[in-house]
Amino acid sequence: MDVSSYLERIGYEGPREPTPETLRALHRRHMLTVPFENLDIHLGRPIVLDETAFFDKIVRQRRGGFCYELNGLFAALLRELGYDLDLLSGRVANEIGRFGPEFDHLVLLVRLDGQRWIADVGFGDSFLEPLAFDGKEQSSGGMLYFIDSWPEGLIVLREENGVWSAKYVFTLAPHRLEEFAGMCVYHQTSPSSTFPRARICSRATPQGRITLSEMRLIQTMNGERTERMLESEAQYAQALVEYFGIELPNLDWKPLRQW
Repeated sequence: MDVSSYLERIGYEGPREPTPETLRALHRRHMLTVPFENLDIHLGRPIVLDETAFFDKIVRQRRGGFCYELNGLFAALLRELGYDLDLLSGRVANEIGRFGPEFDHLVLLVRLDGQRWIADVGFGDSFLEPLAFDGKEQSSGGMLYFIDSWPEGLIVLREENGVWSAKYVFTLAPHRLEEFAGMCVYHQTSPSSTFPRARICSRATPQGRITLSEMRLIQTMNGERTERMLESEAQYAQALVEYFGIELPNLDWKPLRQW
């Protein structure tokens, strides 16, 4: 892997030694620069689980991706820098609190100097820095997070307006990237998945988050949320460039069918 190009992509110029401070800084820079997006699904471009393809898309093309791509490539970077880690299977909570199937989400367990962290740069609106396994509430991006025990493993909780809600559950069993292939196809092709239903592009900002959800441009700054409806596909393409640095000339939006 071309580590220098990857670090330039996320705007990181700090130390490379595997320390907790470096891990936190890399995670934060990734969240602030690389968007969570599903645009290839709506362009009819299959997403395959291949680190070379991830690197070409995210680093060379300066795109984003969804969890398998973002966390898959971040795992490769961390390994190159000397971190010990595992790929874990997460199950995401839906709007009524039910959890998805195994391999619904890819999340990272990072170990260093006897400590453990959950790293996740592929969940969209989530923690900016890794969560430590320390049994404490942790503040990130103005919200509180907590890793708690769960009957079948562990659960990531987030506090919003005084209410704790589940984001996803996971176990500590290590997995290979190819084990996520079936769910990667599912999330590109199944009408039961949210990803084929609407285009999404979102990234964290120092003050909050900016999201393009179909034709809605949503900005949150210091807790203040504003929305604006875009009026044309030309404005949509312009917003991708202006807010996410994504250039997709000659857009031909079409759903990705089973392949």
